Amino acid sequence: MSTNGALEETIFSFSKEAPQPSERRRDARQFTILRVGMLVVEGNRELCLIRNISAGGLMAHAYSSLPVGQKVSAELTNQSIPGEVTWAENSNVGITFDHPIDVEEMLASQAVLDNGWLPRPPRIEVDRMGTLRIGALTYVITTRDISQGGVKLETDAPLEPGDAVVLSLEKFRPLPGLVRWCQDGHAGIAFNAVVPFKELMAWLRAD
Repeated sequence: MSTNGALEETIFSFSKEAPQPSERRRDARQFTILRVGMLVVEGNRELCLIRNISAGGLMAHAYSSLPVGQKVSAELTNQSIPGEVTWAENSNVGITFDHPIDVEEMLASQAVLDNGWLPRPPRIEVDRMGTLRIGALTYVITTRDISQGGVKLETDAPLEPGDAVVLSLEKFRPLPGLVRWCQDGHAGIAFNAVVPFKELMAWLRAD
């Protein structure tokens, strides 16, 4: 299976409960990332696509039939996490971990994929006001998502790819960057330096 064709949305939660089939967007902070994992079933390693993960378990698209009660281990980054299949629906299965994991630590220590690529940094959906400075001019903006490497925002500012900007958000230090794209009132900004994961998470939790 080609990783290029495996771009999927994965929802991350800090809940200690395992994801359920009917779970929807309960938390406004959604994490979107390329997340290809492995399930170890009776000694055999099988590729899976992880759609939802919490401290207590995960939901995955599996490529073989896994019955409820099946013991498995999920391989994520540098961790092998034992658990048990607690529900199965079509090709999706829910796995409850034997012990809760630290989701934040797992996200902060992403491993290189087998093909040598790094997964995309988690992109957190946000809806917060801020300002964007371009030279001597400052514009009000609304952030739509943010990651360690950049931000997507909504703005009426006359931006052009390559513009140097400084993003200011409440209770966060100014973030200098470059405009990567601008279309239909939205723009993508790449930060000049990667924001440390723990610093970003502290800001997101400081409502």
